[in-house]
Order: sequence, then structure tokens, then C-alpha cells
Amino acid sequence: MRKDSEAIWRSFGMVDSITIYPLADVHLGAEESAMPAFSRLVAEIAADPNAYVVLAGDLLDAGLKNSVTNVYRATMPPSQQKREMADTLKIIRDKILCIVPGNHERRSVSEVDDCPSYDIASKLDLEDVYRENMAVLRLTMGDRGGHHHNRDYRYNIVVMHGTGGGSHPGATVNRNEMYLGGMDGIDVLIAAHAHKPYALRGSKLVFDIANRRMVQRPTLSMCAGSWMNYGGYPIAAQMRPVAEPGANKLVLHGTRFRFEAVV
Repeated sequence: MRKDSEAIWRSFGMVDSITIYPLADVHLGAEESAMPAFSRLVAEIAADPNAYVVLAGDLLDAGLKNSVTNVYRATMPPSQQKREMADTLKIIRDKILCIVPGNHERRSVSEVDDCPSYDIASKLDLEDVYRENMAVLRLTMGDRGGHHHNRDYRYNIVVMHGTGGGSHPGATVNRNEMYLGGMDGIDVLIAAHAHKPYALRGSKLVFDIANRRMVQRPTLSMCAGSWMNYGGYPIAAQMRPVAEPGANKLVLHGTRFRFEAVV
């Protein structure tokens, strides 16, 4: 298993842009999981040559008998959940940039010494892009030394599941922003867990050594959407409904340094 600090490098060459879909919180196995809608999006991504994904955890509900999840209401056992998720993702295997587990998958590690997310990565032969806590991506676009714009554009992205309660959107935004602020050189932070899709554009002051001056560099923090219909535990806990099942998008440009979110 690769260390979290080991970056994942990928080059896309000369393209105008690529679109990255953060996919998380499907909770396959839960009664409320919107798995059919998720499968339709996966098929759309497979058909788009410039679409890619990052898998940010809780793809499975992975309920155990000591979990908050009612395992007796699960639509399938955890062993079947990971097989079906791997089968669904197989058609976009080459588009998966990284895989990190969520808290639902991690509880299997502490109780039965098995991580379903790693099993999915293994089944897809993607152990090299699996990270236990966070994935650091170094993505390049363009053609350095080529005959067009004679340079490439480099984007540094961190993907993690995230943590904390999901009751207040502001708490999620603040936690992710503070964490992004502590990582030098990172352009985009993608988290999940809160089931509240958002994007917040910011910036950092960075010392430009080559030009001997301070420059302002843009940043972006995002929270992935979820694939859960409203019902069950959120109602019992008096939690407000979140956005309808779906994914937001990160667009990286290849003809200039620019990244933007579509929510």
C-alpha cells in the first residue's frame, strides 16, 4: 500500500480541458442509496473522453452489527456491496485518478481487518492509486516545448473523505478551508462526508522565487455530492434534507492556468 505522502502523477497532453467528477457517499447497500442514478452517471462518464473521476469514500454502506446503520435493513451484505461497486466502476477503470476510503469503509478495518475500498481497488487493478487517508494528485496539461503555447499547466489536488458532523454547512466549509490553508502548494481540496455539495474559491499569497516577489495564487475547496435519498437515519436524527442525489464537477483548463467548479 502506497503512503499518503506519495503523489499520483498523470499527464493529459494537449486538451482544451478535462472534467473531474468527485464520486462519494453512494452508500450502496443502504435502503436510501440512489444507486441506479449513480450507475447512469458512470455510463455518461465512460462515454466522455475528457471526463475523469476521483473516488472519495463511502461508496459502500458497509454496515456492521455494531454500526449506527441498521444491518437488518441492508439491501445486500458488505461482501456483495464491494463486488457490485467494482463491477459498476469497471467501465471507467482507466478514468479513476485516485481512491480513498470513507468512514463507513474504515470501520471494517478496525473490526475485521479488511478495507472494502482497497478490495475494490485490487479488483480493478488500481492499488497504485489507492491511498489510506488522502490522495495527492499532480495533474499536467499542455505540451512543454511543443509548437503551440510552449508550456504546460500543472494542478495540485488533494482528495480525502473528510470528517466531522454534517448538521451545519458552515462547519464543513470552515474545516475544509482551514485544512487547505495548511497545505502549501495545493490548488484544490476535494472532500466528501457531509453530503452537502459546495465549492468555495479563495487564494493564497505565494512567494515567487524566480521573479522575487509575492504573488496571489487561486485556491478552491469542494465537497462532493451524495447519492442518498432522504429517509431513515437523517429523519430520526432531525437532520434537514440535503441536495438531491448527484455530483458536482471540477474543470481544469489546458490552454491557460484556470480551474473552476460546477455545482
